[in-house]
Formats: sequence, C-alpha cells, structure tokens
Amino acid sequence: MTLEERFVSTQISRRGFMGATAAATLGALVGREPEIVRAAEQAATADAVIVLWMAGGMAQTETFDPKKYTPFESGVKVDRVLSTFPTIDTAVDHIKFTQGLERIARVIDRGTVIRTFNAADLGFILHSRHQYHWHTGYIPPQPMAMPHLGAVVSKTLGPKNPTVLAFISIVLNLVICGDILAVKAFHTAGFLGAEHGPFLITNPLDAASSVRPVKELGDARFQSRRQLFEKLLAQEPVYRYGADFQRESLVRSLDSADRLLRSPSAKAFDLSLEPKEKFDVYNTGRFGQGCLLARRLIEAGARYVEVTTEYIPFLFWDTHENGHERAATMKQQIDAPIAQLILDLEERGLLDRTLIVLASEFGRDAITEGKVGKEVKDQAINMPDVMSEPRHYGMHRHFTAAGCVLMFGGGIKRGTLYGKTADERPCTTIENPVLTEHLHATMYHALGIAPDTAYVVEKRPVYVTRDGKGVPITELFG
Repeated sequence: MTLEERFVSTQISRRGFMGATAAATLGALVGREPEIVRAAEQAATADAVIVLWMAGGMAQTETFDPKKYTPFESGVKVDRVLSTFPTIDTAVDHIKFTQGLERIARVIDRGTVIRTFNAADLGFILHSRHQYHWHTGYIPPQPMAMPHLGAVVSKTLGPKNPTVLAFISIVLNLVICGDILAVKAFHTAGFLGAEHGPFLITNPLDAASSVRPVKELGDARFQSRRQLFEKLLAQEPVYRYGADFQRESLVRSLDSADRLLRSPSAKAFDLSLEPKEKFDVYNTGRFGQGCLLARRLIEAGARYVEVTTEYIPFLFWDTHENGHERAATMKQQIDAPIAQLILDLEERGLLDRTLIVLASEFGRDAITEGKVGKEVKDQAINMPDVMSEPRHYGMHRHFTAAGCVLMFGGGIKRGTLYGKTADERPCTTIENPVLTEHLHATMYHALGIAPDTAYVVEKRPVYVTRDGKGVPITELFG
C-alpha cells in the first residue's frame, strides 16, 4: 500500500470539523501533497500508541518522583516543601511513588519511569506554547501549521484497520479561556491534510452518538446529510484556496468516516456495551471513561489514541493554588483507570504491541518559576514565602528542569527507572536529561519510524523530530 492510498478520518460533525479546518487552514495551504523522503529503518516493537496527557503541568514531586515529605503546618517556609504526600512502595523495590497512586504502583513492574524530562526553554513558560511543542515537536510560532504526532503516525504508517479512524483524541477540552484556537493550533494534521487529523471526542459516554450507524438513520437521510456537509465544505477556505490534494484529503476523510459508520467497528465507541463491573473501575470521571474508550479503540484497530485530563486555568493539574488538594483529586481520577488499562491490555495480549505514554507539558515546583535558580513571585495569587493556610500547600509554579514520563508496553523495559533528580531544591535533573525531541524519537523508534524521516513541504523538509536530530533512548527497550 502506498502512502497515497493510506487514509483515515477526522471529526465529521459540522461544528467540530469546521473548527478544526478554520484553525489550521491558513498555515496548511501548501501547493502539493507532502512527499516522504525517508522511511522507517528499524523493526517496530509497537504498532499502536496511547498517550495519557496530564494537561496543566503535573507536579513530579507530588506523583512519580517523591522527595522529603513535609506535612502542612502554618508558619512553615514554602522553600522547605518538596513533597506534600508521603512516599509509598511500588511493585519494584527501587522505584517509589507518592501516596494516592497505589494502583499504578502495583503495575509499574510492566513499565518504565522517566524522571528527567526537560521541557524546552521557550522564553516564556506557557501552557499553550509547551503543549504545542510537545504535541508537534516544534516551537511556536511556525510559518506553517505543524502536524500533531498522531497525524504524523497516521500519515506515515496508515490505519491498522481500514474501517477504524487512525487518530482519535478523547476528552479534549475545546475551549481554553474561551479561545478554541489555542487547542486547535496543535491538535490538527497541519500540512499533512485533513484526513490525518484527529477525531475529537469530548464526552466518552456520548462517543457512540458520533458514529451512529447508517442503518439507524437510513440510507436516504444519511446521503442527504453527506450532501449538505459537502456544500458547507465548499465554503471553507481550504476548498476555495487550497490545492487539489487538500480538497481530495477532505473527501477521503468523509469516505473513511462513511466506512466507519457502516462497519461493526463503530461499536467500539459504545461504552454501554462494557460489563458494569469493568466500567465501574474506569468510572472516575471523563478521563477514566476515556481510558476505557481508548482500550476499546485499540482493540478495534486504532493507531494513535490520546486521552487528556483537560486543561483549564487554575483547575485540574494547573495547581497554582490549593496544590495539594488538587493533586489528591487528580490522583483519584487517574490511578484506577490507568492501572486497569495496563492490566486489560495485558490480559488481551495487546500490551506488548501498544506503547502507552503518560506525560505532561512540564513539572512544578513550590518556589521556582522558569529557569533553574530564577525565583519569581506568582503574581496571579501572590504566593507568600511562609505558608499560613492550606491553599499555599503544594507545588505551584511552572518548572522545566525536571518532570516525569511513564512508558508501558511496545517493547519498553519493565520495572525500570531512568534519570535522576536532586533531592534538594530545586530538584533539577542531575543524570540523563530527556529532551522533547529525544522522547519523540523514542516513541517513533518503537513504531519503526526513523527520527530523521521527513516530509517535503514547498521544497522544505520537515522532520518528524525537530530538525531530524531526535535520538531514541535505546536503553529503554529490552
């Protein structure tokens, strides 16, 4: 099968599809279909990916890199606080987590903990910039719309199952401070064409309605909707100003969506078909439900699935205040479903070929904002030097010098700890730093994609890792 014959779908609802197109159109209007100039050179150890995205900046010392525990006490200096949760044992003697992650702790013997992810120094430590960088491999702004990792995987490898969408994003919060474009900027296929963009699901419990079978609508009604949608597309800038391949890519995305709606694979989106006792384990909220949906989609043949805890300022992992309380709440949301996802994939014989990556845009620290050694007051909440109330307790400020990534399956070593951070503030990386391009190269390596694989766009090579210089961490495989 040639690259031109490989295709997947994107969101087919009018609002979702038009939003994605509007966000990516101007930067994606290239003249011809990008050509791949270097293909994979190594044997793949995985053929599918699940990314569990801890949006908002997951505090590493509150989760998978415990430091000295300091209980809350009024009058304690903030700079004494390293971890606000006690340390717990895991299934691996030399790996410790923090309290509240007991279930993931019991399955870490199936995976690897990276403690030294170093987010890029972008001048400004902003969620939108760092999320864009992590998801595309490129630092914004860029002269063109850069494709999401999932779109690159879709374009380069094609679908595993021709009736299942290759790239699916679950529980994506579509509005950040009222700005839908902030999310859409990095969650598109960019110059690769609409057919490789994400199918967006904001509510896992309602996912089945997004792929309602044709037989429920009737052929006549379904064709009428298809014709109406094509008329709407004709008004889009990509149709009016784009190249032939871009228009053809939109049509192919509709065709592949049609195939899904006519296929038994659509049942994978219906969580009501899951046994109640299994559903209840995952049912910790939309993220947990999303993990269950991800498992069902991987079983059905999806290539790349992302599940996010969402990002809303000062909520979820964005722990600028009430850090301890918010981290405790987030652990309740992620612990059981992530552990169960690992166990379920293992039980079904899918873990060995499915790479699971838990990551976040950057870490957090109680007092350090920005570069190591640079201390800046958090003006948003005017954090004091001394704790006087519980809202001061926790990890608050953005921190790029260390962060945690968990990897399971897909050829990754089991029960492994990689990288080391200092035990004293600012708990920076002291051994084996992992940059974004090298993490991406490691993920691509598992899929059999060389890090210097490139697509030629308007005579310019655009590599799958930044400048093609990502180096896979081969020590993580075994």
